[in-house]
Amino acid sequence: MRIPGEFSRRLIDNEGDVVRPWLAALPELADWCCRQWGLVIEGPPWHGYTALVFPVRRDGEPLVLKLAWQDDGTRDEPVALSAWDGRGAVRLLESARGALLLERLDASRSLLTKPLDKALEITHGLLHRLTVPAPALGRTLRDEAVRFAEEMPADWARLGGPVPKRLLDAAVAVCRDLGPGAGTSLVNQDLHYENILAGTREPWLVIDPQPIAGDPEFGLIPLLWNRFGESTVEERVRVLAAGLDPDRARAWTLVRAVDNWLWAAEHGGFPSVPILSAIAEWAALE
Repeated sequence: MRIPGEFSRRLIDNEGDVVRPWLAALPELADWCCRQWGLVIEGPPWHGYTALVFPVRRDGEPLVLKLAWQDDGTRDEPVALSAWDGRGAVRLLESARGALLLERLDASRSLLTKPLDKALEITHGLLHRLTVPAPALGRTLRDEAVRFAEEMPADWARLGGPVPKRLLDAAVAVCRDLGPGAGTSLVNQDLHYENILAGTREPWLVIDPQPIAGDPEFGLIPLLWNRFGESTVEERVRVLAAGLDPDRARAWTLVRAVDNWLWAAEHGGFPSVPILSAIAEWAALE
């Protein structure tokens, strides 16, 4: 098995040298999965930022084998997928050692290329289907709110105040006011249009969740910054937050916009500061 050089370089750039032993062990892990689960690899892997995904077959059935770097965002993926059990999300068949055996979806068809109004309608339905009581997860919004309230002001000062102070203060206030009473729903922190693929069991299924136990409104912002120029934030939220708490939607969107703005000010990349600034200003409106 050859590990794509771009994948290795990107992961090392993002995570540092700590990932090198994991990268070196990937061929052995793939071989173990094939022997343990009776898989035949059909071709070279696809990859994103933190995982390799191989097309495989087991007893003739097309599946995918996902080998994911384990961090706070990915560690609970099999727990969330097991809780959903294929209802609105890709079905998990096996899980061990950070490897997932999943049903195969159509990676060439995502909501990224659907007209935005249709994509929003589909995503709204999935959001509500996937809002179920959270299983035991390593991350909760109550704990994250404490971390945000401590780290955002420190990062703001270290970076020379890149975010308007009124927005920072408002975001910290949200964490202190809403954090202790945050809900316990299963929330996907990284739900966006490219992570919703066409399936055969169901027309559209969610992949690559980053689970956290909290308020469903906490998961909206990736759906606002992706495809940003195609509509206003207000128009999107009107569709996506129907049935949710509009005040909490604004509040948690502000927190995540400010947190990501601080990250973007230091590291660049997407979402950009102008996009995050526009979302934060919308969220801060009374």
